[in-house]
Amino acid sequence: MKIAVFGQYYQNNTAEIVRKVVDFLESNSILISFERSFLNTLHEKNIVPQKYSSFSNASELDADFEALISIGGDGTMLKAATFIRDKNIPIIGINAGRLGFLATVQYENIESLLQKVLIKDYIISKRSLLSVRTVPEYENFKELDFALNEVTVARKDTTSMITVETMLNNEYLTSYWADGLIVSTPTGSTGYSLSCGGPVLTPEVASFVVTPMAPHNLNARPLVITDDTEITLKVSGREEQFLISLDSRIAAVSKDTTVYIKKAPFTLSVIEFKDETFLTTIRKKLLWGADKRN
Repeated sequence: MKIAVFGQYYQNNTAEIVRKVVDFLESNSILISFERSFLNTLHEKNIVPQKYSSFSNASELDADFEALISIGGDGTMLKAATFIRDKNIPIIGINAGRLGFLATVQYENIESLLQKVLIKDYIISKRSLLSVRTVPEYENFKELDFALNEVTVARKDTTSMITVETMLNNEYLTSYWADGLIVSTPTGSTGYSLSCGGPVLTPEVASFVVTPMAPHNLNARPLVITDDTEITLKVSGREEQFLISLDSRIAAVSKDTTVYIKKAPFTLSVIEFKDETFLTTIRKKLLWGADKRN
C-alpha cells in the first residue's frame, strides 16, 4: 500500500503530527511519498530522515496511491487538490491549523482514524468542483482551471465598487454593484461565501451559490442555482484590471475579459468517518447547540 503526504509547515504542532503519521504508517508497512517542497522543509528541521520518495507535480502522483494525507488546514487541502486533480485518489485532512471544515482529523485521533483508512472503514464524499474559462485566455487558467471551494471576481487597484454583469445559461440575471462576486461549490459554502452571508450547503447538494461581496444594493441576496448552470461574468469599473481567484490562486486580468464558470468534469473524493461527518463538523465549528437554553 502507498500513501502520499502533502503539507505546509506550521510552528505549533506540525512536527508532532508528521512524526505520529510516519510512525503509524511505517509500523503498518505502508510506503510513504512526500510532496517534495514539504519534504525539504521537514529535512531542514530534522523532522524526518532523507529516505522517502517524493513527488512535485500531478504527473508524478499515480493512481496506485491508496490515499493522500493533507497536513495543515483547509487551505492546505485546497492546494493538495491541485495534485490529485482527476486521479480519484481519496484525500484525508489532518488539522494543524485553526478552523477546519475539510481538515477534520485532530491530533489525538490520528492513529485510530488512520487505522480505519487501512481497513477501508470510511465514507467517500464526492465533492464537485468549478472550472473556469476566460476570453481572452490567460496562462494562469490553462492547466489549473478548476476550484474546489470558489471562484471569485473582485476589484483590484481601487476602493470603488465594480459592476459584475451576470448571466445564467446565457440569460441575463442582474448586474451586481459590489466589491466582487463569489461562485461557490457546496464545499466552499462554508468558506468565503459564508463570510459574505451565503447559505451553508451540504456536500451532496447538486447546487452552486452566487454570493455578492459587500453589495451596495441591499436586495442583492445570495442565490442558489443548479450545478449544471453555466455562469458568464463581465466586469466593468474605473480600473483597467480586476482579480480572478480560484481558491487560493489569483490573477489580474483586463476588464474586457469574459469569465465562463461551470461544473468541472470530475469530482474530488474526500474521506469522512462515521463519527466525524459533515454535520458533526458543522455543529463543532459553528458552535451550533452551544446555547445551553437549547
